[in-house]
Amino acid sequence: MSVKPPPAVAVSEDGGPPPAAAKPALRARAWQGIRAAGAARFPGVEGRIPNFVGAEAAAARLAATPVWQAARVLKCNPDSPQRPVRHQALKDGKIVYLAVPKLRSERPFLRLDPAVLGPGQLWAASSVKGATALGEPVTVEEVEPIDLVVTGCVACGRRGARLGKGGGYSDLEFALLRAAARLHPEVPVVTTVHDSQLWPADSLPMAAHDVPFDWIATATELVETRRRLPRPRGIHWDRLSPEQIAQMPCVARLQPRPPGG
Repeated sequence: MSVKPPPAVAVSEDGGPPPAAAKPALRARAWQGIRAAGAARFPGVEGRIPNFVGAEAAAARLAATPVWQAARVLKCNPDSPQRPVRHQALKDGKIVYLAVPKLRSERPFLRLDPAVLGPGQLWAASSVKGATALGEPVTVEEVEPIDLVVTGCVACGRRGARLGKGGGYSDLEFALLRAAARLHPEVPVVTTVHDSQLWPADSLPMAAHDVPFDWIATATELVETRRRLPRPRGIHWDRLSPEQIAQMPCVARLQPRPPGG
């Protein structure tokens, strides 16, 4: 089935991508695009990383890439559209780490090891509920070095730009693992999306804290972005309030001390 291209998006005066202030409108446009394509799946699209028809085929396409096959340890988002990715990883014998909601724990990651799980538990463990029940909570320091990062999105550009749902936790998890030396700065970052979520190269804004993609897989296409967008170098503390930091002890430990503090 052919997919109509996304509606035209506004660009900045210099012809570049739209400003960050346009992100809410771009998210609404992306969610509408999935509905218009007849690709929305339970539990809906608005306000979330949208589940989509074809998620299994996109996961299979991703699993055929060299970066997937070379990876032993994955960090993956917990959202519904990437459940087939998590299941495939476990079937392939890969260790999968998921972050707990909003990092509000001294042990902010769940470790799923197929060598520990029974074969009949792999599908259950690939769900959020199953991962919570079957996964092993670990500290940041206990996370093994990550070979591949899987991140969901609301929309993405062909140069690797990522539009998330607005919470900022995916980028913070990346920065946290990098700050703890659990994640190499050059680790590949990948996603699976519906064709309608894959937008033209310069249609999405990227802020300094945003983590771009290296590979994008849909049910019909595989895009290698060739890392044309910069990555954040650390935690952007100016984006976090004191209250947020206090609720994330694993992040609070890394906060720089003020001079003389």
